[in-house]
Amino acid sequence: MELPWAEPYKIKMVGEIFMSTRAQREQWIEDGGYNLFNLSSDHVYIDLLSDSGTGSMSDKQWAEIMLGDESYAGSQSYLKLREVVRNTFGFHYFLPTHQGRASENVLFSVLVKAKNVVPGNSHFDTTKGHIEFRNAHAVDCTISEAFDIDNLHPFKGNIDLAKLEEVYKAHPKENIPFCLITVTCNSSGGQPVSMENIKAVKALSRKYDIPVFVDASRFAENAYFIKEREEGYQQKSIKEIVKEMFSYGDGFTMSAKKDGLVNIGGLLGMRDESLYRSCESMCIFYEGFTTYGGLAGRDLAALAQGLLECTEFTYLNARINQVEYLGKKLIEFGIPIQKPIGGHAIYVDALSFLPNVPREEYPAQTLAIELYKEAGVRGCEMGTLLADRDPDTRLNRYPALELFRLAIPRRTYSYKHLDYVAVALKNVYDRRNNINSGLEIVWESEILRHFTVLFKQKK
Repeated sequence: MELPWAEPYKIKMVGEIFMSTRAQREQWIEDGGYNLFNLSSDHVYIDLLSDSGTGSMSDKQWAEIMLGDESYAGSQSYLKLREVVRNTFGFHYFLPTHQGRASENVLFSVLVKAKNVVPGNSHFDTTKGHIEFRNAHAVDCTISEAFDIDNLHPFKGNIDLAKLEEVYKAHPKENIPFCLITVTCNSSGGQPVSMENIKAVKALSRKYDIPVFVDASRFAENAYFIKEREEGYQQKSIKEIVKEMFSYGDGFTMSAKKDGLVNIGGLLGMRDESLYRSCESMCIFYEGFTTYGGLAGRDLAALAQGLLECTEFTYLNARINQVEYLGKKLIEFGIPIQKPIGGHAIYVDALSFLPNVPREEYPAQTLAIELYKEAGVRGCEMGTLLADRDPDTRLNRYPALELFRLAIPRRTYSYKHLDYVAVALKNVYDRRNNINSGLEIVWESEILRHFTVLFKQKK
């Protein structure tokens, strides 16, 4: 008999979670203005709101926490991280920051000006927010296959080269600070970008003298998909694939709270020394000195170890197989999800799931509320609410896909937890035709509204 597969780790510590009643959950979500970000974590049974900073660290990472050097400048923890960053990504110049959006803030403060355009593949919320805050525009050049949930294209995160060249031709070089490749592409369903596409984007950008930066939050998961799906990479190690991926970039931003396997932290890397010096000044101004960047020494040390662990195939295989397990369960139940299954989350097609809820009543957010009421499971809207309003007209932008995301924290939940989530979502799906109305906004912020928006239920 063939031995069954098992996780490549054992559990050393657990935290209790508590099941509430439906009546309690209905009251809590009403009190929170129907915004799942406003829920207290002890009011959530299974928390799939985000995979950012919500995972479990290894015993080796906790050991590094105890070894952390808290010197203000030049700590041993920083030197350890510097060696790992240079070996992993191949970048000589880098700055630590407290999280990914801080890396974006430092870099964009130097490079992004009013009237600029930043092309890329489905920029994520904070990225687009930082661009639009500076009165610039993000231009989505993702391939069209990404917006067909049933299309099995293996690299739906790819940039459409024709769309990208249109942007390059339409704007003077000085108005395009860089092209941004997000790996994996969160907004299109956690979908990977192929090595072939990364190389082609670099070649096209070099032709127009445009730098290429990488949003590297889930770089290791992207490397895993390249190894599994792209011809010529099956025999290469994850570390070798990562090194090649970043060889085509002029710089990168990273939220280390994802593939860095830590609860806080970010990175900003670049090849150009003059750009580094400019960013160095911004880092000191916004984050802290260049060798700690808003982090404690212990956090730097834990991140160095996390980067070593996340680039091991054994870890990635277990991580992505768990996400795939939940996706397959939902497909078996007939629930419409983005396919092929992505690297860090399952994305449910809310328009197909709730056909009776009008688009202007936020069907993905409505689905998120219904799942929370049903079972205490917290997910995240990735549709009209997150797409926010057009910066010029201030009207809602309706994205091609109205998605509800279930992000799986790393090394945190068991397969039984995922079974629970699948059945809970099926229960909502079975009564979908009785859900005929959604939500109405009663207050929203000027930018990045989805974090703090308040709703009332439509009658």
